[in-house]
Amino acid sequence: MNGRRFLALLLKESRQILRDPSTFLIAFVLPLVLLFLFGTAVSLDIRKVKVGVALQDNSQIAESLAMAYVNSRWFDVTLARDFQSLEGELVAGRVRGIIVIPQEFGAHVGSDDTAAEIQIITDGSQPNAAAFVANYAEGVEGQWARGMAQDRGVDVDAPITLEPRFWFNPELTSRVFLIPGSIAIVMAMIGTLLTALVVAREWERGTMEAMLATPVAMVEFLASKVIPYFVLGLGSVALCTALAIFVFDVPFRGSVVGLLVLCASFLVPALGQGLLISAVTKNQFVASQVALLTAFMPSMVLSGFIFEIKSMPLVIQAITYVVPARYLVPSLQTVFTVGDIWPMFLHASAVLLGFGLVFFALAVRVTHRRVA
Repeated sequence: MNGRRFLALLLKESRQILRDPSTFLIAFVLPLVLLFLFGTAVSLDIRKVKVGVALQDNSQIAESLAMAYVNSRWFDVTLARDFQSLEGELVAGRVRGIIVIPQEFGAHVGSDDTAAEIQIITDGSQPNAAAFVANYAEGVEGQWARGMAQDRGVDVDAPITLEPRFWFNPELTSRVFLIPGSIAIVMAMIGTLLTALVVAREWERGTMEAMLATPVAMVEFLASKVIPYFVLGLGSVALCTALAIFVFDVPFRGSVVGLLVLCASFLVPALGQGLLISAVTKNQFVASQVALLTAFMPSMVLSGFIFEIKSMPLVIQAITYVVPARYLVPSLQTVFTVGDIWPMFLHASAVLLGFGLVFFALAVRVTHRRVA
């Protein structure tokens, strides 16, 4: 490698980036927009689920239980005296469940002859919401029953006391693990687009062939193309990280070094993939479509960002091993919520750098062939 020639290429590429505002839109504006969308629109938390309570008993005890549901912070309750008026709401999807407090419920509470029962009907077309309604309805009823027993001075039998502890995310807020995962998805997209679109533009204008016709070595050429975008990518990561910490209140328990190692390792295959796409397509529109299909979609679906990989069919699980984001998503979630787990980080970085070498080798081979 000729150092003077490489420096000249690097300066030329950097000046070209400074003159092109679209590069900064991709590197800084697009990540902000995507992260805001992921941080505000994507949430797995369930709050204030609409349910109906059919209060068929006029006793004070039954009304007390109904008010326990009304005052619960988990439910938005529609109260009715009969089941039929709520059934249509459940069928239409306006409520996700119906809690039926039957007649004689108050009389059966505290009776030794007949157990007091309530009925919980949920909308099984949405399994997650249905499970949430059933579990939390039972929880509200159990808490209400213990309160009633204590008011009466009755000892509540509790042979087993459960004390759940949720490490790293005590409130089980989905944002805590979705935002770090979103950074990985954003990096996969912009890293690929940066080189795919910008280099494809040079192919369209014919300046790429002119550059390759000079005595410039392929290593010098690729390095001068990638390094400026690598720096831009790291700047984008810093912006996304600051946004996650200071705007979305995501804890950051790891180190900046750990975050830098992971993100730098991931940018290598992302930029290499974009370079390969641009060398094959030579067209900005086609390059953007291919980048979306090969970088964004697999990263979104097959990285464990939203869907659990262990729950996928074995064939799909095998495919996830060739998706670079699969290694970055859990590592970023760890560095944010847990801290530095270096064996995990080093393994992920080694795999990602291996992907990068493959992409760059293919890019060199395809570029040589195309120019010939």
